[in-house]
Amino acid sequence: MRVLLISANTERISTLPLPLGLACIAAACRKAGHEAALLNLMFEGDTDSAIRERIEGFRPGVIGISVRNIDNQDMARPRFLLSPVRDIVAACRRLCDAPIVLGGAGYSIFPESALQYLRADMGIRGEGEAVFPALLERLAKGAEVYGLPGLYLPGRPPTGRTFATNLDDLPLPEPELWIPTISGSRELWIPVQGKRGCPMGCCFCSTKRIEGTQIRRRSPEPLVTWLEKIASYGFRDFGFVDNTFNIPPSYAKGLCRAITARGLDINLWCIVYSKWVDRELVELMAKAGCSEISLGFESGSDCVLNGYHKRFKAEEVRAVARMFGKARIMRRGFLLMGGPAETRETVEESLSFADSLELDSLKITVGIRIYPETELAAIAVKQGIIAPQDDLLQPAFYLAPGLKDWLPERVAAYKTSRSWVM
Repeated sequence: MRVLLISANTERISTLPLPLGLACIAAACRKAGHEAALLNLMFEGDTDSAIRERIEGFRPGVIGISVRNIDNQDMARPRFLLSPVRDIVAACRRLCDAPIVLGGAGYSIFPESALQYLRADMGIRGEGEAVFPALLERLAKGAEVYGLPGLYLPGRPPTGRTFATNLDDLPLPEPELWIPTISGSRELWIPVQGKRGCPMGCCFCSTKRIEGTQIRRRSPEPLVTWLEKIASYGFRDFGFVDNTFNIPPSYAKGLCRAITARGLDINLWCIVYSKWVDRELVELMAKAGCSEISLGFESGSDCVLNGYHKRFKAEEVRAVARMFGKARIMRRGFLLMGGPAETRETVEESLSFADSLELDSLKITVGIRIYPETELAAIAVKQGIIAPQDDLLQPAFYLAPGLKDWLPERVAAYKTSRSWVM
């Protein structure tokens, strides 16, 4: 069956993202014997023309649309990002009668409400490498599709989803399938995913709705072979999108050793959890080519960290930041301010703490996006910030009582004399 996979995202909120997840779906479809094409609207000036040209030329039997972002997660200047996606769905409807299937990280957080809002035929929540090819087989045969794990249909209860236990069974996409060849593309950060799932349980995080809580890994050797192939096309910069690169430390160390042993001349970025980091890991990361880390410590107050369910203390953040600094690895820090335990005193504590770390850059977010089925959502309901029946598709934010007017002004004042703070 012919399937057209469309990456609907055109937002460049922080970096220029490439659709790794959708490319993995395309690779799985091809492995199953289907003809799959990928259209990335990020690089199309006129999306309507691009969709029309691809549909008329390819004539798909099924269209898959990946939804990456629901909104921009900015309480001060919120932007709802699904309206353009609904236009994309409508454009596909006008051009052909192929079933439209939704997927992607953003969709997986809001599978029912996003399906209803976007007016698609069905959606797949979570990993689609196994479910989507199975769906194509049933559609090709005219068979009943209801009952596939993680499949959502309008007006019908979903079937419980499943997660792949061995990521090595899932194919990695060929570079020409999803990495652009436009001018300057060799300066892109190519996304890499070694693990899925996060057991940390932060009170505000939506990751478990997307990937689950059990860590599942790709073996280092085949992953490094894939990196080597992409590097052979002239790309050097790779960003690990794993939520916690260093958990478990043994996997991170093994992956770094495999990269070093292969002699790859690459540049790595990754997200580090501020615990379970030792000098050996930092040295191995540096040898493997790691030049930059994102350190999402969220607060410099142990009280607030405890409320967020972080498993580290402020002094552990300091020790981790110091180790990476000594290794000359760029450190980008992140503060998430306004959570349930936040007060004016904890805000000042966090700002002073951030100054003491001497980071290369710091991004401060005021107000926390509330996601379904999180502890933060339960707290917000209890405090009357949101209604119990709110599906939260439209962005809602939590800001601790008493900080609404003061906190944005305090953070703005803090930023004025610090060029390294965003």
